[in-house]
Amino acid sequence: MAELRCRKTVVREGECEGEEQKQSESAPQIENSIKVDKDSLMEMCSKNTNGAGGAFCCNQEEQKDEKEEKEKNIKEVADGQNPCPVKRARNACRSLLFQRLVKLFFGCLAAVTCGMMYAVYLSTYHERKFWFSSRQELEREITFQGGSGVYYYYYKHMLTAPSFERGIYELMRDNRTISGQTINTVEHLSLYPELVTSLLYRITGCQDMIEPVYFYIGVVFGLQAVYITALFVSSWMLSGTWVAGMLAVAWYIINRPDTTKVDYAIPQRDNWVLPYFSCQVAALTGFLSDNINSATEMADIHKVYLSSLFLAYVIQFQNTALLSSPLLSLLISSVLARYFQQNMKNGPLVARVMKIFLHFYLSFTTGITFSYMVKRLMPVGDSDFILKFLEVKFGLNTTTDFVINQLLCQECFQTPSQDFFLRLTQASILPFYLLVLLICLMSILETIYRRLSGEPMKTNIILEDGRIGERPEVIYHVFHTMLFGALAMVFEGIKYLWTPYVCMFTAFGVCSPELWMTVFRWLKLKSIHPVVLALVLSTAVPTIIGFSLWREYFPHVIAELSELQEFHDPDTVELMTWIKTHAPMAAVFAGSPQLLGLVKLCSGLAVTSLPLYSDINLQKRSEDTYQVYAMRSAEDVYKILSLHKTSYVIIEESLCNEYHKGCRIKDLLDIANGHVVYDKGEIYSFSKHGRFCHEIKLNYSPYTNYFSRVFWNRSYHIYKVNSVISFQY
Repeated sequence: MAELRCRKTVVREGECEGEEQKQSESAPQIENSIKVDKDSLMEMCSKNTNGAGGAFCCNQEEQKDEKEEKEKNIKEVADGQNPCPVKRARNACRSLLFQRLVKLFFGCLAAVTCGMMYAVYLSTYHERKFWFSSRQELEREITFQGGSGVYYYYYKHMLTAPSFERGIYELMRDNRTISGQTINTVEHLSLYPELVTSLLYRITGCQDMIEPVYFYIGVVFGLQAVYITALFVSSWMLSGTWVAGMLAVAWYIINRPDTTKVDYAIPQRDNWVLPYFSCQVAALTGFLSDNINSATEMADIHKVYLSSLFLAYVIQFQNTALLSSPLLSLLISSVLARYFQQNMKNGPLVARVMKIFLHFYLSFTTGITFSYMVKRLMPVGDSDFILKFLEVKFGLNTTTDFVINQLLCQECFQTPSQDFFLRLTQASILPFYLLVLLICLMSILETIYRRLSGEPMKTNIILEDGRIGERPEVIYHVFHTMLFGALAMVFEGIKYLWTPYVCMFTAFGVCSPELWMTVFRWLKLKSIHPVVLALVLSTAVPTIIGFSLWREYFPHVIAELSELQEFHDPDTVELMTWIKTHAPMAAVFAGSPQLLGLVKLCSGLAVTSLPLYSDINLQKRSEDTYQVYAMRSAEDVYKILSLHKTSYVIIEESLCNEYHKGCRIKDLLDIANGHVVYDKGEIYSFSKHGRFCHEIKLNYSPYTNYFSRVFWNRSYHIYKVNSVISFQY
């Protein structure tokens, strides 16, 4: 996508009309001019064209007939038949420039169109699924599922504040969210998206044209369009053809259950972060595509990462966790190791291999040392908890800790199921991904061997070389996708980062003639011209894949838009309506974190906890409010809730009567409280109290002394925590 620049020539058109004698005398000079211009044009084409583009500019036939063409031009000049030889090079340059501009125009048009169409698709699907426009405000807010609605509450708060500055001040000193605490909600909940969106809503003057909720979800859907466009551009730059971008988008939409959660949890942080991440990947791909060779240019990437971490550290209110992050330790250790090892490319093969191992050893040990020193100088409270969590996750230890066991039961922290890989295989993306990854990785290893053997690095790689592993951007994406893939094999939540990356990377592979040429060079194909076959396959394979995807999945996508769904949750609507109309403004509610997120969104009242897994203190508070589902006495539960200044507690029938064993909240509480013991496959229970959520419904003492039921339906029971205890027997 780099701009094609034509070299200026010193020959003017007027100078081409000279005498025959002057032309014959200047024939040697013209010969040199032809040679320079021709070589410059060839070099320019090879530099500014990657992948498939190299075949159109510097194919094998041009290289074969180059000498004959030079001799012909010289003869024509000597005979006076070709008075201006530079014109031909100039016209060829202009033709190539025109072709590239046309290609760039249609590629950008396709990228923007794909992004806009995907945003429209999301908006239409959201409307069909929730009947959003025909619902009341309370019902609309309930559709923000998974506890993510609490983020939208702060967006509403910023709009109702007297001014934008006043709204930020209130959020940074918030004492109306968590009972008994004053917290910086901007820091705890990463509310920068809501701050920016509320500011845009204010300054654009959209108050009279669009409702706040539609502006909010419109911004989110717009970011998803940016996400799609960035994936398109990344695949396009890697392969050299925008057909790869369209294939990447098609795979992304088909695998939507594994690529995004925007369908049902619009305010979640993932839907804001991933579009910016994809833009960073596209920018870095373009940076690496410029044939980076020197160590100084490679060190620029370290500077970018360090600058980004420093900016994040400042914006996130001096978050000490970033200082002990593995990324920062790796960057610093890599820079130091590179500084101490200046002459890694010198010496025989064995010496170079030993230097590489020494480099990794220095990076590893320096990184660990730096991380240890940071934790000692600036203690990070969550580091021990994270280490314990990882030990239990990988089976190195066991624990009865409720918070750790509950986190392990969350879907995002579990190992991906077989259905995930089956879906990717049915969409044909997983087999092609493994094939592309294997070819690129083998080519990279081949390149490493050449460097260690002392072979100089080739500056201008053309299609005939078949060396896709020598491209810096390909090397970066191979190791990047392998890292994300390894994490996705352990934590299912990473699949929303890895699967879109797989779509982009796989589309690049099957559409890249250079990848096919690499395979043909290994196979030493001679029966058919390898360049022609590579060009044919890089067009035919994605065409066949696209046609099969269109035939199998397009009717399903259209059916999703035509099918009228209905989101109906009358019990939750009734619960929130009662809270808004009957609960006093000073009330504090306790319950499950996901439900408390909705309570905060719909009523604005204070709660005992929030669905924020990154905050260990909130997780501990959630464990306390979950005790209503444990085998605890009425007095114990009353003391715990009173400690958090609770006015009302909500008991959910779905948690109290949960039947699926393994990750039930009440089972995890029994293990943490020591009320259940596993011994040789047998389960022993020795609590002298019944389960609180069952016993309180019987409405007898001592439960009625501490709690009074004020609301109930099929799904929820609200009990008022009595401020004055009246003992009745």
